[in-house]
Amino acid sequence: MKTWLLTALCAAMPLTAAAADKPASLKVGMTTFLTGPASVFGVPAKNAAEILVETINAQGGIGGVPVEVSFIDEGAGAETLTSEYRRLAESGGADVMFAAISSGNCQTLAPLAEDLKVINFMWDCGTQKIFEEHSYKYVFRTQANATPEMLAAVIYLLKTHPDFKTIAVVNQDYAWGRDSWDIFRTALMAMKPDVKVVGEFFPKFGSPDFSTEISRLQALRPDVILSTNWGGDLDTFVQQAAQRGLMNSSTFVLPLAESSLERLGSSLPSGHIVGARGDHYFRHPERRDDDAFKDFMARYEEKTGEISVYPVFHTAQAFAALQAVYEKAIAANGGDWPDEDQVLAAMAGLEFQGLGRPVTIREDHQGIEAQLMATSVQTGDHPFATLENIMIFDGADITAPVGEVSVDWIGGLDASFLDQVGVATYAD
Repeated sequence: MKTWLLTALCAAMPLTAAAADKPASLKVGMTTFLTGPASVFGVPAKNAAEILVETINAQGGIGGVPVEVSFIDEGAGAETLTSEYRRLAESGGADVMFAAISSGNCQTLAPLAEDLKVINFMWDCGTQKIFEEHSYKYVFRTQANATPEMLAAVIYLLKTHPDFKTIAVVNQDYAWGRDSWDIFRTALMAMKPDVKVVGEFFPKFGSPDFSTEISRLQALRPDVILSTNWGGDLDTFVQQAAQRGLMNSSTFVLPLAESSLERLGSSLPSGHIVGARGDHYFRHPERRDDDAFKDFMARYEEKTGEISVYPVFHTAQAFAALQAVYEKAIAANGGDWPDEDQVLAAMAGLEFQGLGRPVTIREDHQGIEAQLMATSVQTGDHPFATLENIMIFDGADITAPVGEVSVDWIGGLDASFLDQVGVATYAD
């Protein structure tokens, strides 16, 4: 395997002349939120894609072919998204599509990709149901799904706070909020059945005011409060909870909070559990001393004025997969440019590495990705909380086996599972 990112930012080579059987460019169409609340994920992904494409092309492209990327705004609505996706895949000449951030959009676009016979990398969406309920020829996921993301949060909670007795949840009232709680609760009850759920709150998506939920939680005084909220909803909930003192009486479990650290600033106090939807962190303990990692972090911060967050890492993984699969297919084809069927064949067992640990594509097209969980800490070194007591869990151990339905598989676990999961620990 060539870990392209390790050298991508360190040196540049002239673009080689294209062979007669090579295309003028390798075209990628990428859906991401450029407008709306989810643009806090989508715009960083676009910025990362532009840096990565520039880097790949400076190295000579992929197999001597430069990469082009076009963007579709998921925030424009389902009808526009679908028509633009179809346009890029058909008349736009896209060789590979990266779609999508929204789980709902993934569920819509996966069968469309199959109909259009275009290779699609699900680069960010979390729903575990895509490959549990369907099988696809053209659709692959270059990151994890909700199951390992929630299992990692449960395991970290049980390892760091083994004696808690009560929990409440505040999740957004739509599919992600409900489904993530279903996975989390099933895992928690399987491994610690004596825990009592004292409150379940599902405020409207985009709610500007969590005062009702916070008042109820202050009366209930749960030991732990879970929220898989993201973006502005997560920021608002944490800020209001901190102002009301709720974060002093309960431990918060925030599986998506890595992407909010910088925006929350001093609002997120020390001592709360933070997840990263993979092993994604701008100070990744296993990668932060790598020259290429440091160079990318510096380039991204210079371009945007912000630290890299998990959509940036997911974007890097998608482009790493793109480069790895074409290089594998070219090698298998005796050095000649591959056709689509040869690229599809090369996806089997593909291993690639972006900014975190290596990711492997499983036989059901699901990516196996490590998961990083940690505890927030305000050190004063940054104007926002960073992470300590970091644990990185092996992705294969916490992903439902091929052919299994996640909730059914999780329901069959017990407390012994905690000691069966591979984990590496770091102070910070």
